[in-house]
Amino acid sequence: MEYRRLGRSGLEVSALGLGTNSFGKRADESTSIRIVHQALDSGINFIDTANIYAGTESERIIGRALEGKRRLAVLATKAGLVKEPGPNGRGSSRYHLQRELEESLRRLNTDYVDLYQIHTFDPLTPLEETLRTLDDMVRAGKVRYVGASNYAAWELMKALGISDRAGQVRYVSTQTSYSLADRTPERELVPMCLDQGVGIIPYFPLAGGILSGKYAAKDAAPPGSRADKDPGFGRFLNDRTVSLGQEVGRLAAERGLTPSVLSLAWLLSRPAVSTVIVGATGTGQLEENLRSLQVRLDADLAGKLEEISDSFRLGEPFATYRLT
Repeated sequence: MEYRRLGRSGLEVSALGLGTNSFGKRADESTSIRIVHQALDSGINFIDTANIYAGTESERIIGRALEGKRRLAVLATKAGLVKEPGPNGRGSSRYHLQRELEESLRRLNTDYVDLYQIHTFDPLTPLEETLRTLDDMVRAGKVRYVGASNYAAWELMKALGISDRAGQVRYVSTQTSYSLADRTPERELVPMCLDQGVGIIPYFPLAGGILSGKYAAKDAAPPGSRADKDPGFGRFLNDRTVSLGQEVGRLAAERGLTPSVLSLAWLLSRPAVSTVIVGATGTGQLEENLRSLQVRLDADLAGKLEEISDSFRLGEPFATYRLT
Protein backbone atom coordinates (compact mmCIF):
# COMPACT_ATOMS: atom_id res chain seq x y z
CA MET A 1 0.00 0.00 0.00
CA GLU A 2 1.17 3.52 -0.78
CA TYR A 3 0.79 6.14 1.96
CA ARG A 4 0.73 9.89 1.54
CA ARG A 5 0.69 12.89 3.84
CA LEU A 6 -2.72 14.45 4.29
CA GLY A 7 -1.94 17.91 2.98
CA ARG A 8 1.07 19.29 4.81
CA SER A 9 0.07 17.63 8.08
CA GLY A 10 2.07 14.78 9.57
CA LEU A 11 -0.81 12.32 9.16
CA GLU A 12 -0.19 9.48 6.71
CA VAL A 13 -3.19 8.07 4.85
CA SER A 14 -3.51 5.28 2.32
CA ALA A 15 -3.59 6.46 -1.30
CA LEU A 16 -6.93 4.68 -1.63
CA GLY A 17 -9.49 5.35 1.08
CA LEU A 18 -12.69 3.49 1.82
CA GLY A 19 -15.93 5.36 1.21
CA THR A 20 -18.88 4.04 3.19
CA ASN A 21 -21.92 5.84 1.82
CA SER A 22 -23.37 2.48 0.76
CA PHE A 23 -23.09 0.86 4.21
CA GLY A 24 -26.52 0.11 5.59
CA LYS A 25 -28.08 0.94 2.25
CA ARG A 26 -26.70 -0.82 -0.84
CA ALA A 27 -24.47 -3.04 1.32
CA ASP A 28 -25.97 -4.79 4.34
CA GLU A 29 -24.28 -4.87 7.73
CA SER A 30 -22.45 -8.19 7.42
CA THR A 31 -21.17 -7.33 3.93
CA SER A 32 -20.08 -3.88 5.08
CA ILE A 33 -18.11 -5.31 8.00
CA ARG A 34 -16.34 -7.74 5.66
CA ILE A 35 -15.44 -4.84 3.36
CA VAL A 36 -13.94 -2.86 6.28
CA HIS A 37 -11.89 -5.83 7.43
CA GLN A 38 -10.68 -6.54 3.89
CA ALA A 39 -9.70 -2.88 3.48
CA LEU A 40 -7.68 -2.91 6.69
CA ASP A 41 -6.02 -6.20 5.75
CA SER A 42 -5.00 -4.73 2.39
CA GLY A 43 -3.37 -1.71 4.04
CA ILE A 44 -6.16 0.83 3.56
CA ASN A 45 -6.26 2.91 6.72
CA PHE A 46 -8.45 5.86 5.69
CA ILE A 47 -12.16 5.22 6.29
CA ASP A 48 -14.59 8.01 5.47
CA THR A 49 -18.19 8.35 6.61
CA ALA A 50 -20.67 11.04 7.69
CA ASN A 51 -23.38 11.56 10.25
CA ILE A 52 -26.10 11.32 7.59
CA TYR A 53 -24.97 8.31 5.55
CA ALA A 54 -27.76 5.72 5.41
CA GLY A 55 -29.55 7.67 8.12
CA THR A 56 -26.63 7.21 10.60
CA GLU A 57 -26.37 3.45 9.91
CA SER A 58 -22.99 3.81 8.19
CA GLU A 59 -21.37 5.19 11.35
CA ARG A 60 -22.96 2.51 13.53
CA ILE A 61 -21.78 -0.30 11.26
CA ILE A 62 -18.25 1.11 11.13
CA GLY A 63 -18.23 1.25 14.92
CA ARG A 64 -18.99 -2.46 15.01
CA ALA A 65 -16.47 -3.28 12.27
CA LEU A 66 -13.66 -1.49 14.12
CA GLU A 67 -14.16 -3.27 17.43
CA GLY A 68 -10.64 -4.32 18.44
CA LYS A 69 -9.22 -2.68 15.30
CA ARG A 70 -9.66 1.03 16.00
CA ARG A 71 -5.91 1.76 16.05
CA LEU A 72 -5.59 0.49 12.48
CA ALA A 73 -7.92 3.13 11.05
CA VAL A 74 -7.67 6.82 10.26
CA LEU A 75 -11.33 7.47 10.85
CA ALA A 76 -13.02 10.44 9.21
CA THR A 77 -16.58 11.67 9.56
CA LYS A 78 -18.53 14.81 8.74
CA ALA A 79 -21.37 17.05 9.85
CA GLY A 80 -23.10 20.09 8.43
CA LEU A 81 -25.58 18.92 5.83
CA VAL A 82 -29.22 18.53 6.81
CA LYS A 83 -29.48 15.99 9.63
CA GLU A 84 -33.05 16.63 10.73
CA PRO A 85 -35.82 19.18 10.15
CA GLY A 86 -36.30 22.19 12.35
CA PRO A 87 -33.94 24.76 13.85
CA ASN A 88 -30.30 23.77 14.44
CA GLY A 89 -30.70 20.58 12.44
CA ARG A 90 -28.03 21.56 9.94
CA GLY A 91 -25.07 23.86 9.37
CA SER A 92 -21.79 24.46 11.15
CA SER A 93 -22.83 26.38 14.24
CA ARG A 94 -21.20 25.49 17.55
CA TYR A 95 -24.57 24.16 18.73
CA HIS A 96 -25.00 21.77 15.83
CA LEU A 97 -21.39 20.60 15.51
CA GLN A 98 -20.89 19.81 19.19
CA ARG A 99 -24.10 17.81 19.32
CA GLU A 100 -23.33 15.94 16.12
CA LEU A 101 -19.77 15.10 17.14
CA GLU A 102 -20.95 13.55 20.40
CA GLU A 103 -23.56 11.47 18.57
CA SER A 104 -21.03 10.38 15.94
CA LEU A 105 -18.57 9.30 18.61
CA ARG A 106 -21.28 7.22 20.26
CA ARG A 107 -22.25 5.49 17.01
CA LEU A 108 -18.63 4.94 15.99
CA ASN A 109 -17.87 3.49 19.42
CA THR A 110 -14.78 5.64 19.88
CA ASP A 111 -13.69 8.60 21.96
CA TYR A 112 -12.05 10.49 19.07
CA VAL A 113 -12.12 10.86 15.30
CA ASP A 114 -8.95 11.39 13.33
CA LEU A 115 -10.46 13.81 10.81
CA TYR A 116 -13.60 15.83 11.43
CA GLN A 117 -14.93 17.51 8.31
CA ILE A 118 -17.45 20.27 7.72
CA HIS A 119 -19.69 18.70 5.09
CA THR A 120 -20.41 21.95 3.27
CA PHE A 121 -19.96 25.68 3.63
CA ASP A 122 -22.56 27.31 5.88
CA PRO A 123 -23.37 30.84 4.63
CA LEU A 124 -25.39 31.68 7.75
CA THR A 125 -22.80 30.87 10.42
CA PRO A 126 -19.70 33.05 10.78
CA LEU A 127 -16.58 31.11 9.86
CA GLU A 128 -15.01 32.38 13.09
CA GLU A 129 -17.62 30.46 15.10
CA THR A 130 -17.13 27.26 13.11
CA LEU A 131 -13.35 27.37 13.20
CA ARG A 132 -13.17 28.19 16.92
CA THR A 133 -15.48 25.25 17.60
CA LEU A 134 -13.22 22.92 15.63
CA ASP A 135 -10.17 24.26 17.45
CA ASP A 136 -11.87 23.55 20.78
CA MET A 137 -12.65 19.99 19.67
CA VAL A 138 -9.00 19.37 18.86
CA ARG A 139 -7.88 20.86 22.18
CA ALA A 140 -10.39 18.62 23.97
CA GLY A 141 -8.82 15.54 22.34
CA LYS A 142 -12.02 14.47 20.58
CA VAL A 143 -10.71 15.39 17.12
CA ARG A 144 -7.16 15.02 15.74
CA TYR A 145 -7.38 17.00 12.47
CA VAL A 146 -10.05 19.07 10.72
CA GLY A 147 -11.09 19.25 7.09
CA ALA A 148 -13.61 20.84 4.77
CA SER A 149 -15.90 19.47 2.09
CA ASN A 150 -17.79 21.10 -0.77
CA TYR A 151 -16.09 24.44 -0.16
CA ALA A 152 -15.41 26.74 -3.09
CA ALA A 153 -11.77 27.80 -3.38
CA TRP A 154 -12.48 31.29 -2.04
CA GLU A 155 -14.40 29.90 0.94
CA LEU A 156 -11.56 27.56 1.82
CA MET A 157 -8.95 30.29 1.44
CA LYS A 158 -10.96 32.61 3.68
CA ALA A 159 -11.19 29.88 6.34
CA LEU A 160 -7.43 29.28 6.22
CA GLY A 161 -6.75 32.98 6.61
CA ILE A 162 -9.01 33.22 9.66
CA SER A 163 -7.40 30.18 11.29
CA ASP A 164 -3.88 31.43 10.63
CA ARG A 165 -4.65 34.88 12.00
CA ALA A 166 -6.21 33.43 15.16
CA GLY A 167 -3.49 30.82 15.69
CA GLN A 168 -6.03 28.00 15.48
CA VAL A 169 -5.92 24.60 13.81
CA ARG A 170 -6.49 24.91 10.09
CA TYR A 171 -8.14 22.69 7.54
CA VAL A 172 -5.63 20.06 6.38
CA SER A 173 -7.87 18.64 3.64
CA THR A 174 -10.88 19.25 1.48
CA GLN A 175 -13.27 16.84 -0.18
CA THR A 176 -14.54 17.64 -3.63
CA SER A 177 -16.05 15.90 -6.62
CA TYR A 178 -13.05 15.15 -8.85
CA SER A 179 -12.70 12.67 -11.71
CA LEU A 180 -12.19 12.44 -15.43
CA ALA A 181 -15.86 13.48 -15.62
CA ASP A 182 -15.32 16.46 -13.32
CA ARG A 183 -12.08 18.37 -13.68
CA THR A 184 -13.56 21.67 -12.50
CA PRO A 185 -11.40 21.65 -9.32
CA GLU A 186 -8.35 22.20 -11.54
CA ARG A 187 -9.46 25.74 -12.34
CA GLU A 188 -9.09 27.20 -8.83
CA LEU A 189 -9.20 24.62 -6.04
CA VAL A 190 -6.17 22.53 -7.04
CA PRO A 191 -3.80 25.51 -7.43
CA MET A 192 -5.02 26.93 -4.11
CA CYS A 193 -4.50 23.61 -2.31
CA LEU A 194 -1.01 23.21 -3.76
CA ASP A 195 -0.12 26.70 -2.58
CA GLN A 196 -1.60 26.28 0.90
CA GLY A 197 -0.65 22.66 1.58
CA VAL A 198 -4.21 21.33 1.72
CA GLY A 199 -4.76 17.73 0.69
CA ILE A 200 -7.52 16.96 -1.79
CA ILE A 201 -9.77 13.99 -1.08
CA PRO A 202 -11.80 13.30 -4.25
CA TYR A 203 -15.26 11.85 -3.95
CA PHE A 204 -17.20 10.43 -6.89
CA PRO A 205 -13.84 9.32 -8.41
CA LEU A 206 -15.75 7.09 -10.84
CA ALA A 207 -18.53 9.63 -11.35
CA GLY A 208 -20.94 7.41 -9.47
CA GLY A 209 -20.08 4.41 -11.64
CA ILE A 210 -20.27 6.17 -15.02
CA LEU A 211 -16.50 5.71 -15.45
CA SER A 212 -16.74 2.02 -14.60
CA GLY A 213 -18.24 1.28 -18.02
CA LYS A 214 -21.50 -0.07 -16.66
CA TYR A 215 -23.76 2.46 -18.43
CA ALA A 216 -24.28 1.89 -22.16
CA ALA A 217 -26.87 4.66 -22.44
CA LYS A 218 -28.28 7.42 -20.27
CA ASP A 219 -31.62 5.62 -19.84
CA ALA A 220 -30.22 2.10 -19.36
CA ALA A 221 -29.45 1.51 -15.68
CA PRO A 222 -28.06 -1.96 -14.93
CA PRO A 223 -29.77 -3.79 -12.05
CA GLY A 224 -28.13 -2.98 -8.73
CA SER A 225 -26.33 0.10 -10.06
CA ARG A 226 -26.50 3.45 -8.29
CA ALA A 227 -28.89 4.77 -10.95
CA ASP A 228 -31.11 1.72 -10.40
CA LYS A 229 -31.13 2.03 -6.61
CA ASP A 230 -31.20 5.82 -6.45
CA PRO A 231 -33.58 7.42 -9.00
CA GLY A 232 -32.10 10.84 -8.22
CA PHE A 233 -28.78 9.74 -9.69
CA GLY A 234 -30.31 9.92 -13.16
CA ARG A 235 -29.55 13.63 -13.24
CA PHE A 236 -25.85 12.78 -13.69
CA LEU A 237 -26.46 10.55 -16.70
CA ASN A 238 -26.39 12.28 -20.06
CA ASP A 239 -24.97 11.65 -23.51
CA ARG A 240 -21.76 13.51 -22.67
CA THR A 241 -20.90 11.62 -19.49
CA VAL A 242 -21.93 8.23 -20.91
CA SER A 243 -19.79 8.88 -24.00
CA LEU A 244 -16.79 9.70 -21.80
CA GLY A 245 -17.30 6.46 -19.90
CA GLN A 246 -17.26 4.52 -23.15
CA GLU A 247 -14.08 6.28 -24.32
CA VAL A 248 -12.35 5.47 -21.04
CA GLY A 249 -13.48 1.87 -21.45
CA ARG A 250 -11.94 1.71 -24.92
CA LEU A 251 -8.57 3.03 -23.70
CA ALA A 252 -8.64 0.69 -20.71
CA ALA A 253 -9.33 -2.34 -22.90
CA GLU A 254 -6.32 -1.49 -25.09
CA ARG A 255 -4.11 -1.73 -21.98
CA GLY A 256 -5.76 -4.78 -20.47
CA LEU A 257 -7.33 -2.76 -17.67
CA THR A 258 -10.85 -2.14 -16.49
CA PRO A 259 -12.27 1.39 -16.87
CA SER A 260 -12.49 1.74 -13.09
CA VAL A 261 -8.83 0.88 -12.55
CA LEU A 262 -7.70 3.27 -15.28
CA SER A 263 -9.89 6.11 -13.97
CA LEU A 264 -8.59 5.68 -10.43
CA ALA A 265 -4.98 5.47 -11.61
CA TRP A 266 -5.41 8.78 -13.44
CA LEU A 267 -6.81 10.44 -10.33
CA LEU A 268 -4.05 9.04 -8.13
CA SER A 269 -1.52 10.73 -10.41
CA ARG A 270 -3.03 14.21 -10.01
CA PRO A 271 -1.22 16.85 -7.93
CA ALA A 272 -2.49 17.65 -4.40
CA VAL A 273 -4.50 14.41 -4.18
CA SER A 274 -3.85 12.78 -0.80
CA THR A 275 -6.31 9.88 -0.83
CA VAL A 276 -9.06 8.83 -3.22
CA ILE A 277 -12.31 7.69 -1.63
CA VAL A 278 -13.55 4.52 -3.28
CA GLY A 279 -16.86 3.01 -2.28
CA ALA A 280 -17.65 -0.69 -2.44
CA THR A 281 -20.74 -2.84 -2.08
CA GLY A 282 -18.77 -6.09 -2.09
CA THR A 283 -15.27 -7.38 -1.38
CA GLY A 284 -14.67 -8.21 -5.04
CA GLN A 285 -15.26 -4.60 -6.02
CA LEU A 286 -12.74 -3.42 -3.45
CA GLU A 287 -10.18 -5.96 -4.64
CA GLU A 288 -10.57 -4.71 -8.21
CA ASN A 289 -10.13 -1.07 -7.19
CA LEU A 290 -6.89 -1.91 -5.37
CA ARG A 291 -5.33 -2.83 -8.73
CA SER A 292 -5.21 0.87 -9.59
CA LEU A 293 -2.29 1.28 -7.20
CA GLN A 294 -0.11 -0.84 -9.51
CA VAL A 295 -0.83 1.19 -12.66
CA ARG A 296 1.53 3.90 -13.88
CA LEU A 297 0.37 6.02 -16.79
CA ASP A 298 2.84 6.47 -19.64
CA ALA A 299 2.92 9.75 -21.53
CA ASP A 300 0.83 8.44 -24.43
CA LEU A 301 -1.98 7.13 -22.27
CA ALA A 302 -1.94 10.17 -19.99
CA GLY A 303 -2.20 12.40 -23.05
CA LYS A 304 -5.18 10.51 -24.43
CA LEU A 305 -7.00 10.70 -21.09
CA GLU A 306 -6.23 14.40 -20.95
CA GLU A 307 -7.66 14.88 -24.43
CA ILE A 308 -10.95 13.04 -23.95
CA SER A 309 -11.64 14.69 -20.58
CA ASP A 310 -10.38 18.21 -21.27
CA SER A 311 -13.87 19.69 -21.77
CA PHE A 312 -14.85 18.49 -18.28
CA ARG A 313 -12.69 21.23 -16.78
CA LEU A 314 -15.36 23.68 -17.89
CA GLY A 315 -18.96 24.23 -16.85
CA GLU A 316 -20.52 23.17 -13.58
CA PRO A 317 -19.12 20.51 -11.20
CA PHE A 318 -20.38 16.98 -11.66
CA ALA A 319 -21.69 17.15 -8.10
CA THR A 320 -21.66 19.50 -5.17
CA TYR A 321 -23.69 19.50 -1.98
CA ARG A 322 -24.71 22.82 -0.49
CA LEU A 323 -27.08 24.19 2.10
CA THR A 324 -29.94 26.16 0.57
